[in-house]
Amino acid sequence: MNITRENLGDLDLCIKIEIAENDYADKVSKQLKEYQHKASVPGFRKGMAPMGLIQRMYKTSVVAEIVQDLLGESLYKYIDDEKLEILGSPLSNDEKTGTIDFAKGTDFTFYFDAALAPEVNIDWSKIDTKLCSIKVASKDVDTQIDNITKRFGKFETPDTVAEGDNIYGKAVELTKEGTEKEGGLNVFCSFELSDMKDAEVAALFVGKKAEDKVVFNPSKAFTASQIEKVFRLDTAAAKKFKADVELSISGISRITPAELNEELFERVFPGEGIKSVDKFRKAISAQIEKANDEQCRILYVNQVRKQLLDNLNITMPEAFLKRWILSRSDDKDVTAETIENEWADKYVPSLKWEMLDGALNKIKSIEPTQNEIVDEIKNILRQNDGGLQEGESEQQAEERIEQAARSIAQDRRNVQQIVDKVYVEKTFQLFKEQLNPEVEKVSTKEFAERCK
Repeated sequence: MNITRENLGDLDLCIKIEIAENDYADKVSKQLKEYQHKASVPGFRKGMAPMGLIQRMYKTSVVAEIVQDLLGESLYKYIDDEKLEILGSPLSNDEKTGTIDFAKGTDFTFYFDAALAPEVNIDWSKIDTKLCSIKVASKDVDTQIDNITKRFGKFETPDTVAEGDNIYGKAVELTKEGTEKEGGLNVFCSFELSDMKDAEVAALFVGKKAEDKVVFNPSKAFTASQIEKVFRLDTAAAKKFKADVELSISGISRITPAELNEELFERVFPGEGIKSVDKFRKAISAQIEKANDEQCRILYVNQVRKQLLDNLNITMPEAFLKRWILSRSDDKDVTAETIENEWADKYVPSLKWEMLDGALNKIKSIEPTQNEIVDEIKNILRQNDGGLQEGESEQQAEERIEQAARSIAQDRRNVQQIVDKVYVEKTFQLFKEQLNPEVEKVSTKEFAERCK
């Protein structure tokens, strides 16, 4: 066998593979003998058909199969041996290869087109992104404690509505005359009275019970973003919605918040021995800070990546890549024409992203390993674990969590969010080492603006 390549440009090349009869003859002979032993041919006992007949029946297909297998193995071994960093995968050059006649030929020549990955040079000096650190305000802690006391509070379904209750019901849009508008809003919704910005509108519901009806104007009761959420409208429709609605109450729920005491502290932070409200608030603040840090890292990674991509000036083997994309797509709507039309806006950014990833992985691996994914799942399982089961030792509990984590991690499609989290953290650590970013303190509002 002889394998050579011809460079057709800076990145494009053609690989020529010449396969001689002695490269595959032994395998063909062995396969035909196996066929002879198993074949049931009319006029002959099983396994007794003459080899000449077996060859006439099977040799062509056996040669074709073995040569194709040998071709694939040899091609990728050559790429590995030569340390060629190729884009995509080689494509058969049918024009140069021509028609292969496995019935008559003995020596075969194949040609493959391939493209080398361009060199990616990362200029860290052009990156000026700062790492945000969100200041935890007292009101943020208050909001979180309010959510916690409700989550651990007492749930009730009262007969009549009181201030702060949650209301369920069907809302229908009304005309100016007060009749149901044909084709208008007609949706089941729920909301808390405490979310209403107008006290007079909220007061309309107090004292009402199931099956009562209340007419009110959502634009007076809620903000546009609340209307979008409560009535499941898109953003533009929510901003324009000014009509009255009639809500037919179907249910009422009430949560009496849990008291701030040691029992609640232990339920929220088991085993941490929190005894006072002050220490509870500090623990909540630390919890918020940790969650904020994670969001800040995600933003930082995204911003640095964008700058790196914007500064990435590389030449790509476009003709080959367009052929390759078309060859691997099962979507009938993906054609040479659509690829051409979407090349700059869709395909180039995606390809640049992959090339940047490849360059970053050469500096330090950012691809999540299976063990890293398992470890992250174990952390989540521990946080949600109910503690030791009856008769279980700590070692047995850890083994149980380990087994569960590995089972969950077997299918990455089920844990993609965890894979993404590990990927972001590893990328952040790489960026931090390369850039040593300046930390900038921002408020929650300022951070939200930067995320837009």
